[in-house]
Amino acid sequence: MSDTTPYVPPKVWTMPDTGGGAFANINRPVAGATHEAPLPVGEHPLQLYSLATPNGQKVSIMLEELLALGHAGAEYDAWLIRINEGNQFGSGFVEVNPNSKIPALVDRSTPTPTRVFESGAILVYLAEKFGALLPTEPSARAETMSWLFWQMGSAPFVGGGFGHFYAYAPEKLEYPINRYAMETKRQLDVLDRQLATHRYVAGDDYSIADIAIWPWYGGLVLGQLYGAAEFLDVGKYAHLQRWAREVASRRAVIRGRKVNRVMGDPAGQVPERHQASDLD
Repeated sequence: MSDTTPYVPPKVWTMPDTGGGAFANINRPVAGATHEAPLPVGEHPLQLYSLATPNGQKVSIMLEELLALGHAGAEYDAWLIRINEGNQFGSGFVEVNPNSKIPALVDRSTPTPTRVFESGAILVYLAEKFGALLPTEPSARAETMSWLFWQMGSAPFVGGGFGHFYAYAPEKLEYPINRYAMETKRQLDVLDRQLATHRYVAGDDYSIADIAIWPWYGGLVLGQLYGAAEFLDVGKYAHLQRWAREVASRRAVIRGRKVNRVMGDPAGQVPERHQASDLD
């Protein structure tokens, strides 16, 4: 920009007419629906409304892991929500998630349909419903829940912070990129140190903590997010790299990552999933 005049915040903020980067057309300072759009419903007990972002991948991976463990009740329909087109502001989606963010889940196997929103809440709901991937022993459960909530609190600095300013903002600004690169690398070091003495994030057993953390941090160190692997020098996190590759090789992870995907290699895109063979 040619204008180097320092920004002085107004007394009362109002939404600017332009700017905001790649997602400016769907960002707005109010909640609620913008249009009428009922959600489709398939034949399975669980209805997932999502997109294969890191947050969306958590739930489709979880469902595929549950099916791999033999939980037939985890069969699901996955419907595509195109967030870049504003599908999340349709009336049906807002009824399921008033925060208008993917993923959202409806469990129709309960006496009345149960809505669950926020990816961490969905992982816990499914783990408790099927008795899988979340320890019941108090100390192990606490450790798993601690790492799950670590991800919920930490990843916004990676996505909305580093990812936005490094990859999506309308211009490169040194201060925010440095600020969020520093925090992102600190978080990678937290995980690397934990994984130096543990096979999985919360201990010896694979859990919802791994399912929540892998799409963000595994994807980052494997070079799948923001084109930032070299910039962040991700090769130095050897223990995190080892874990990321191991989780990436799981069949359920490979399958779950395809669900609601509409970008990248066409062979890995399954915009909607209604039966297991859709992923074969």
